[in-house]
Amino acid sequence: MTSTLPPVVEPTTTRALTTRGAKPPRPKPSVGRVLAWTAMIAVIVVTLFPFYWILRTALSSNGAISADPTSLLPTGFSLGGFERVFGLQSTEEALAQGGSGAAINFWQYLLNSVLTATMITVGQVFFSAGAAYAFARLRWPGRDKVFGVFLAGLMVPTIFTLLPNFTLIKSLGLVDTLLGIALPSMLMTPFAVFFLRQFFLGISREVEEAALIDGAGKVRVFFRLVLPMASAPIATLAVLTYITAWNDYFWPLMVSYTDSSRVLTVALGVFKSQTPQSGTDWAGLMAATLVAALPMIVLFGVFAKRIVNSIGFSGIK
Repeated sequence: MTSTLPPVVEPTTTRALTTRGAKPPRPKPSVGRVLAWTAMIAVIVVTLFPFYWILRTALSSNGAISADPTSLLPTGFSLGGFERVFGLQSTEEALAQGGSGAAINFWQYLLNSVLTATMITVGQVFFSAGAAYAFARLRWPGRDKVFGVFLAGLMVPTIFTLLPNFTLIKSLGLVDTLLGIALPSMLMTPFAVFFLRQFFLGISREVEEAALIDGAGKVRVFFRLVLPMASAPIATLAVLTYITAWNDYFWPLMVSYTDSSRVLTVALGVFKSQTPQSGTDWAGLMAATLVAALPMIVLFGVFAKRIVNSIGFSGIK
């Protein structure tokens, strides 16, 4: 008579320790994966190299740059460029280091840039949100046709509108003023309206209808219900608008003539030498460029994830 022994069951704790201690096999790198990583690293290097070159030039002295212009490291390390940006050098010291000797009122230019970018951002976000809600929810004759014509403005190059805008600003007496710089783009833009309209179309109509049944009007629904729900895309649009307004150059150059309205991007031209004895103050120019761009780089870095999520959620391809 044969006896059948029960199978030996491995203790749970032993099996768990064995599974936990085992390392999963690493996937072997394929040719496609290596090529993809190589291409991505090359794109990152090409993208970041200009920023490194700006920093390298800003930390160099003008004389050393002329002597060794191809060096990848700062030549003749000096913080003189940043000192000239913040007005910490006298005219004699600036000329001795190869600068133009021209004074730059950095804090005035910075204030002008902040005020101009803030006016454009606040005005554009507010009026674009109202227009986007009208196109998304209100019913009126010819709404879709008007929206199509409005979107056609995206195909008009900005340079075509410079001369008409300048004529209008001159007729209003706003040349050489901060309001004159901000006014052409302070009301709304086709992109801002399209961006917010895409989000408003995704809001459930039942929520708005419930508020209307409770006695709320369209204006109250817009301010008390729709805008709070659209806080993420509105914040994204505000960041994008602020960065665009901050980096604008050609229009402020046309409108502003004095320090009272000159923004920081236009003020960088101060570092171009006005005397035949010295060339362009490359160290000061790159230092000023870095100082002007750094706030926007930080701002975009902080809100980069929100920007990407909002653009994807709004259905923009």
